[in-house]
Amino acid sequence: MGNIVANFFISLDGVVESPDQWHFPYFNDEMGAAVGAGVQRATGFLMGRKLYDEWSAYWTTTDQDQDFAAFINNADKYVVSNTLEKADWNNTTVLSGDVAAARLREIKEQTDGALQMSGSATTVRWLLANGLLDELNLLVHPIVVGHGQRLFEDTPTHKLKLVTSETFKTGVLNLSYVPDAG
Repeated sequence: MGNIVANFFISLDGVVESPDQWHFPYFNDEMGAAVGAGVQRATGFLMGRKLYDEWSAYWTTTDQDQDFAAFINNADKYVVSNTLEKADWNNTTVLSGDVAAARLREIKEQTDGALQMSGSATTVRWLLANGLLDELNLLVHPIVVGHGQRLFEDTPTHKLKLVTSETFKTGVLNLSYVPDAG
């Protein structure tokens, strides 16, 4: 049985929006290795509508990072969305409506490995609410952004348990959590 793993670049004040505006000064080989390890564990990718729109437009046309482009373009992709009617990106399945959670449970059971997510805060909140998130990885950057979407806004309480932690030379914390039923 597979698992669902969400990954975020996040600021100290919980902002996950537009990391391209504040994340790159902290990127180093340690972070690259952590991100790369997550990608290597991936047997598929899970995303929300916004990320699907951004990634499908970018990764199908870019001449940057051709290794990852080839990987993501050929990987199985699942989009949780009630507004996306059709997905043209290769190997993409749309999960929508009242059956989305049940369908995603079936996909997890049939998957050997990790369904990885990068971003999609709304989708992560939905996964937690439906008991579908298995792991939450946060790369906490030592910066207060002060504005933008936060990972958790107006959500119910979800207990999490820290399972690994590491501090990079840049001051970024690499934290991994799992849901804590206790």
